[in-house]
Amino acid sequence: MQYIPFITSPKALQLVKTIYSDAAGIRVPLDIAQRLTLPPALKLWLDPGVDGLDDLEARRPRPDKNDPKKKISTPWFDGMKHVPGFDKIASPSFLTKPVPKVVKEFVVTILDRCLAHKPSLISVPQLPVVDDASRNKINRALAKATGEWKASREFSGRLILPLILTHQNQTHAKVERNKKVEQAGRNYHEAHAYGIWVVDKSFSDETGSKALRGARFTSLIQFHQQLNDEISSRIRIAGPYWGLNLVLWARGLIEYPAIGVGSTYHYNLSGNHKPGSTPASRVALGPLRRRAITVHLRPWLEKTLKNLDSHHPAYADLEAVQKRLTFLGDYERAREQVARFYKTWLDILAATPPSGRSLALFQDLSAAYTTGKSLLEIPDEGPSRRPESIAEPLMLNCL
Repeated sequence: MQYIPFITSPKALQLVKTIYSDAAGIRVPLDIAQRLTLPPALKLWLDPGVDGLDDLEARRPRPDKNDPKKKISTPWFDGMKHVPGFDKIASPSFLTKPVPKVVKEFVVTILDRCLAHKPSLISVPQLPVVDDASRNKINRALAKATGEWKASREFSGRLILPLILTHQNQTHAKVERNKKVEQAGRNYHEAHAYGIWVVDKSFSDETGSKALRGARFTSLIQFHQQLNDEISSRIRIAGPYWGLNLVLWARGLIEYPAIGVGSTYHYNLSGNHKPGSTPASRVALGPLRRRAITVHLRPWLEKTLKNLDSHHPAYADLEAVQKRLTFLGDYERAREQVARFYKTWLDILAATPPSGRSLALFQDLSAAYTTGKSLLEIPDEGPSRRPESIAEPLMLNCL
């Protein structure tokens, strides 16, 4: 399978080098790329991080709680503040009437920075999609300036148009999907793009909520179908998600699933990385095709293994997790365990011929669903406490 890991940190890059070395390429935000030694063996897709301008005020430096005289900034903001016009691009007055000269200088500056890293792919600067048409003008202006930049720089790589959805309203009804798809088509051609990347940042297929199991899966799949009818792109990418990216790939709607690297299986806008406590470690429960929080898992595993026959297909994998649970209580070790499981899952799916992919994934998830239905609820998992709750909606949308 051709897949693309999304790099969010130096540790994520190390896991890619160790586990995902056969990836089609890696996607790296510009602010992170400037702090990493990137492997020349993997094709580089560089994203300038313009989507972070979605909420610039929330990303400005803020007072340090320990020393109010100091301000805490992020590498994203420190880099973006030197790009001419960065504070105008998403301002309400500028959205109404973008000034071509300002847009061009902004685009040229930030794409030249990307070009310095010699990437194979670069994302077209775009603001995230909103419910109304307020960003249509600026995104089209950014796309047009990008197309002009490509011609002037004779960039030999490929441009990828990002379509970052922010709310379920944008895909829920066909009339709204039509508007977003038509606008994407115009921007795609203005930028002279070669591919398109779609992600809904408000969508997480690990929540297990009943609302998520309904129309949200279906509407996102329909969005991709409509987008493919509108744009004959050479490269189609979706994610990162936990499983919807794999469903879209199995159904032939994309060529490249975007994946997390052991921790984040949804998309965060650029510059949104705030210092804080380490999140709870999660481990992969392979037979269930899901993750679970490690800290309260031991009693559940003990009861589950006691109730399962030792010859059950899930027994050996769950027993292996139980034996390593103390070790996996460490966040980074758990992250590596998840990354290794996910690679195994990808390899299983990749062995299937294209004509049988959707059925193979359906059967794979059906086995996880059937196993989960026979087990006790998993503690500390909220709406996803039912073991089969992650596999079920994915399974139902494979065919």
